[in-house]
Formats: sequence, C-alpha cells, structure tokens
Amino acid sequence: MKRILLSLFLLCISLQAQIPETEQLIVVSTKNWSSPNGTLQRYEKKGSKWHKVGKAIDIKLGRNGLGWGIGLHTTPKNAKIIKKEGDGKTPAGIFALKQAFGYAPLNVSYPYSVYKETDHCVDDVNSKLYNKIVESKKVKIDYKSKEHMKFPKNYYKYGIVVNHNHIDEPGAKKGAGSCIFIHIKKVPTAGCTVMHESEIKEIIKWLNKEKNPLLLQGTKEVVTRLWRSI
Repeated sequence: MKRILLSLFLLCISLQAQIPETEQLIVVSTKNWSSPNGTLQRYEKKGSKWHKVGKAIDIKLGRNGLGWGIGLHTTPKNAKIIKKEGDGKTPAGIFALKQAFGYAPLNVSYPYSVYKETDHCVDDVNSKLYNKIVESKKVKIDYKSKEHMKFPKNYYKYGIVVNHNHIDEPGAKKGAGSCIFIHIKKVPTAGCTVMHESEIKEIIKWLNKEKNPLLLQGTKEVVTRLWRSI
C-alpha cells in the first residue's frame, strides 16, 4: 500500500512539474472519443478560482473524433486511442498555445504571424522538417506533403498554433500527428479544432501571453480528470 501511495504521489509531482502555471484556459469537451462535435468554453483564473469567459460555443473536431496527443499531460499507460498521422483525429490532452496567425495583420497583443502562400506546415513523416512551419524559399525542401498556411479558402484566415507533438521544435515524434491548429471551418477536419470566423477572432483578442494560456481537450471524463493537474 505504501508503494502504491508513493507512486501516486510521484505521479502528481510529475504532472505538476510538466504543466506550467496558467490563468487562461480553453476547454474543449466531447461526449465520446468518436464524436466530431464538441463544445468550447473559455476560463480565466482569478485568485484560486476559475471563472467562465463568454458563452460556450459549438465547434467541430477531427472527422474521427479524438486520440491522445503529445503535450503537457501524461498519456495513460492503458490508453487505447492514440493520435497518429492521417487518422482524422484531434489530439486529446493539455497543450500550450503558440502564435496566432492569419492572412493579414490583426491588431492584437498576443503573438501573431502573417503567413504567405510560400509558408508551409510539413506533414511528411519522412522529412527532417516534419511538424514544422517553414518558409519554403528559405529551407532545403525534402518533403512531398505539406499544408499551405495561406490559400484561397478562408480556413486559415485566422488561427492559433497548438503545440502538439513539439511543433516547430526539436523532438517531434514521427507519425504522431502534425500541423494541429484552431481555425475557421464549418465541418469536421483532419485533426484541428474549428469554429466560425467571429469566434476565433474573439479568442485571439482575448489571449494574453503573460497569462500563459493552455488548451485542454478531451471527452468530458478526460477533461474532468486532467483539469485536476492544472
């Protein structure tokens, strides 16, 4: 019994060590692992309590629901559904948010990048640039598959980069999923979290880098469990 309690104690310490302090939280929850539909609610921490910000909004996820992703959380050892490249699943877990982005400048305080047609997010698992956003004219192209960060449709007109699987950083796990964003769209995706243009703009304007915003995604059960570690 003592060994079990010690293991649980060490696990809690490990979780706390990995997850930084935050005062802004975006929570996305679904009914089950296979649902492509979910609800997004923003929260802000004041003192020791979390308070809702704005109304809950209906969002779409990956066409095949959720799978455990790579982020700030610890994936359960008995997890049966793991996010993989091309599986049409949105990553579940706790994730840091990186820069917001769009097709044109936006007057916001949160870090924001304006992308061009030549900016690519690489989803080729055989590339050294896998899961990185690159300016294609400034790198040696070794990839056969990528996403344009600007294209005729408005899907990436406004968005936020989710730090799933160490995007733009060393150590991305090959085949664990790439190019995960929050952006504009009305139908289920290949793995991103999507909503209407007015909703994503409101979120970007709300984000405060100093409050270290995080994204928590999962089924209602997973959200409840992981929130205890934040």
